[in-house]
Amino acid sequence: MADTTTYPQPAPVGATPQSRRRGWLRRLAPLAVLPPVGAGIAYILAFNPTDRIPDPTGPCPWHLLLGIDGPGCGGTRMVWHLLHGDLIEAARHHLLAFIAVPFVVYAFIQWLANWTFGVKLPAFRPSVPLIIGYIAAFLLYSTVLRNLPFPPFDWFYVENLT
Repeated sequence: MADTTTYPQPAPVGATPQSRRRGWLRRLAPLAVLPPVGAGIAYILAFNPTDRIPDPTGPCPWHLLLGIDGPGCGGTRMVWHLLHGDLIEAARHHLLAFIAVPFVVYAFIQWLANWTFGVKLPAFRPSVPLIIGYIAAFLLYSTVLRNLPFPPFDWFYVENLT
C-alpha cells in the first residue's frame, strides 16, 4: 500500500511566517487612528474656534500673509459646527471639506470592518478624474470663489477672527 501522508512544503526562499504579534498589530491599526482624532476633537471642543478668544494655535498663517481665505480657513470652525449639529453653518464654513466628511467616515468604517473584524464592506473607489476634479474644485473654491465679495460667493467667506 502506498503512503498517502502529505508533508508540509518548505517556505519559499526569503519568506517569513507572519507572527501572531504582527497579525494583531495589523488588526488593531484602524483603532490606532482613534486617539489622535479624539484628541483633535477634544481640542476643537475645548477651544471654541467661533468666538474671538485667541486659542493656542494663533492666527491662520495663510490669512495673516495674504489677507484672503485659503484652503484651510474655516476648517476648524466647520468641524466645531458639525460636532454641534449645525450642518448649515458647517457647510458655510468649508463646503467642500464638509462634502468629504461622509466619504472619509465611511472609508474609516470600511477599513475598520475589514482589518479588525474581517467583514468586507463595499469599497468606494473614486476614479482618478473624479479625484483630480475634486482637488481642482477644492482649490478653486477655497482660494478664489470664497474671496469674491458679491453674492452668492460672499456667503462662503470666512471671517478672520484673529
